[in-house]
Amino acid sequence: MSFVAAVKSVLSNYVGFTGRARRSEYWWFVLFTVLLGIVASILDNALGLNFVEGSSNGVIGLIVSLGLLLPGLAVAVRRLHDTDRAGWWVLIGLVPIVGAIVLIVFFVQDGTPGANRFGPSPKS
Repeated sequence: MSFVAAVKSVLSNYVGFTGRARRSEYWWFVLFTVLLGIVASILDNALGLNFVEGSSNGVIGLIVSLGLLLPGLAVAVRRLHDTDRAGWWVLIGLVPIVGAIVLIVFFVQDGTPGANRFGPSPKS
């Protein structure tokens, strides 16, 4: 899946928490989110829209973050579904450090071949 196709897929399935997502779809969307965050930070600094002088947190960054929160959460849940795990595993990310490491391990694993309880394989 290409970068553009992955971003279109995630944004068109904005709050779709059912089904499965391939690794490429998830990681391309993560890259898109990081790039958009960098652009928002640059714009906030250039326009002086930071909440605290000298910080990188600003109005545009807040709007971008809020706009990408639900699709990011939805694609993470669908990625967990692809590895045959319930979407509730995303809550382990609330545990400092260890939770993020566990989620990264889950996200880099290959999906279940063939159909699983969350639907058919997105590779086919």
